[in-house]
Amino acid sequence: MSYCLNPACQNPQNADRTQFCLSCGSKLLLRERYRAIKPLGRGGFGRTFLAIDEDKPSKPRCAIKQFFPLSQGTSSSEKAAELFNREAVRLDELGKHPQIPELLAHFQQERYQYLVQEFIEGQNLQQELAGAGPFSENQIRSLLNDLLPVLEFVHSRSVIHRDIKPPNIIRRHISQTPIIYTYPKLTGELVLVDFGAAKLVEGLRETGTVIGSPEFVAPEQIRGQAVYASDLYSLGVTCIYLLTQISPFDLFDINQDVWVWRDFLKVQIDPKLGRILDKTIEPSLSRRYKSVAEILQDLQPQHSAVQVPIPAAPAISVPQRMPAVQNAVPRTVAGTIIPVPRMQRVVPTRAPTWRCVHTLVGHSQAVTSVAFSLDGATLASGSEDKTIEMWKLDAGKRWYTLTGHSDWVTCVAFSPDGATLASGGRDKTIQIWDLNKGKWWYALRGHEDRVYAVAFSPDGQVLATGSRDKTVQLWNLNKGRRISALSGHAGGVEAVAFSPGGEFLASGSRDKSLQLWDWRNGRSICTLAEHGDWVRAIAFAATSSSISPLSQGGAGGGSVLATGSRDGTAKLWRVDAEGRGTLLRSMRDNSGDVLCVALSRDGGVLATGSRDGSIYLWDAATGGLLELLTGHGGEVLSVAFGADGSLATGSGDRAVKIWRVGN
Repeated sequence: MSYCLNPACQNPQNADRTQFCLSCGSKLLLRERYRAIKPLGRGGFGRTFLAIDEDKPSKPRCAIKQFFPLSQGTSSSEKAAELFNREAVRLDELGKHPQIPELLAHFQQERYQYLVQEFIEGQNLQQELAGAGPFSENQIRSLLNDLLPVLEFVHSRSVIHRDIKPPNIIRRHISQTPIIYTYPKLTGELVLVDFGAAKLVEGLRETGTVIGSPEFVAPEQIRGQAVYASDLYSLGVTCIYLLTQISPFDLFDINQDVWVWRDFLKVQIDPKLGRILDKTIEPSLSRRYKSVAEILQDLQPQHSAVQVPIPAAPAISVPQRMPAVQNAVPRTVAGTIIPVPRMQRVVPTRAPTWRCVHTLVGHSQAVTSVAFSLDGATLASGSEDKTIEMWKLDAGKRWYTLTGHSDWVTCVAFSPDGATLASGGRDKTIQIWDLNKGKWWYALRGHEDRVYAVAFSPDGQVLATGSRDKTVQLWNLNKGRRISALSGHAGGVEAVAFSPGGEFLASGSRDKSLQLWDWRNGRSICTLAEHGDWVRAIAFAATSSSISPLSQGGAGGGSVLATGSRDGTAKLWRVDAEGRGTLLRSMRDNSGDVLCVALSRDGGVLATGSRDGSIYLWDAATGGLLELLTGHGGEVLSVAFGADGSLATGSGDRAVKIWRVGN
């Protein structure tokens, strides 16, 4: 089959070996050797064809790009012509690389410009995403390890690609001897295509017309000042898009000026990989990776990376049982092996005493929140499936289901008397449920974004709610209306909790801080900013006297507060009678991301849930790791202690587990 390249031809299909189109008379061979077979795609400024090179005995396949603007003489067509010519120039300058299409020819014939290059057989990543759904962590790691060396090659020749996105990355189909990958589900190497936007770097940066796809373009490139790190940004955005299958425009919160791509993940990923992706998509050049080499270094397995021991927690007035540390391992610096301590990895200090007594199954999506009633007989669980399940724990069975949210349920809390349940959701509402009747009561509306946290005051009269809109709102439950809004955080509010006596309210935020409030007067008392990343979870000890004698100086009184953060640490604080917080100690888990925290009723045990699916039980008095509970198949998103000491955990694996101390 021969295909006529005349854009005006009414019947472009022709038989093999035909020299001239039988419909319009146009010459079918380009440069007497390249024969178009069929069209592959088209845009406003040209078309692409599958072709064969008849000048070679094997008649290999190639790709023909034909440039013909629909509106001649316009500024946009002139720019398109420049980009078309630029692609040929850049491919020629780059030379041969197995993961960049080889330039075969560039010429003009019968008023049209043509670019002939190597044909890459396979699907682009946009097509893969549409067919198979979001990528896994392993696929993203393989993508980075496969494509970063290509970018390093491109940058070493002073070229910036400027249009990295899924449609411009093709997975080459290997028909004979497949390339062996670390991750066996991947079947071929990645090829970087479309160098039409690429430009040679003159000096450190170039300034000019904005080029690239808006969803994937770095901020400095939007201003016409692309640098090498601009390609790294686009690659990072490509990764989070492939992980979520959500438009990058929706993965960035313009109200808070932060990326929120983790909110859309369906499966957990290694926190270390998450931090690498975060650094590639930093809007600020000063905080972003500067080179491919930096990313490749961080992608190396942990044992080969330079590790820094975790600093010791602040000194306290009682002996502290330190967690065990793994043996030191060597690292190589400039060819010399130097022994260094590994990153501190905590291990339990006692044999297991806790066991799972119930696995509650009923949710169809991740369980985001769990809460015990005051008597411990009933458990509520909220889920991404938009429902709340009520469970009778004596039987270990589902009791009934509450429906009413139009999006994920993100948080649930019982009133102190157990008669009311409050729930918050991604639908920006707080739903109030009458548990005496087992049905919906009324809704509270006022937040401008997702509600992440709900907490009842100790007397049950006031509800505090935290939202991604950066506010904490207080509601009068007797009247079903808002009392006030507390503003002071620079990021979304992830967690709220009242002190045991109700004097203070604590809130944790994506701005990495913890605020303590005189909530009755709408006044912030103090800001605690020792965490290095989002404060995801907070919990007060149930009584004011819990473990406070172990605070600095041995002074008693006050309350104890636990916090968990995306920086991988859980921290314990003493909050004095004036509402000022002092750090007692800090614990670091092995996953690098603490998703939730809970303190036992006596304040002696701190439970934290992690992204690696484990539950860590810590000795609150010493900071030592007591036990490590495993069994969940997904990240642990919520933990809660019951009145009898039982522990409930909710997970991304859609299950709720009940744990108790036993033989």
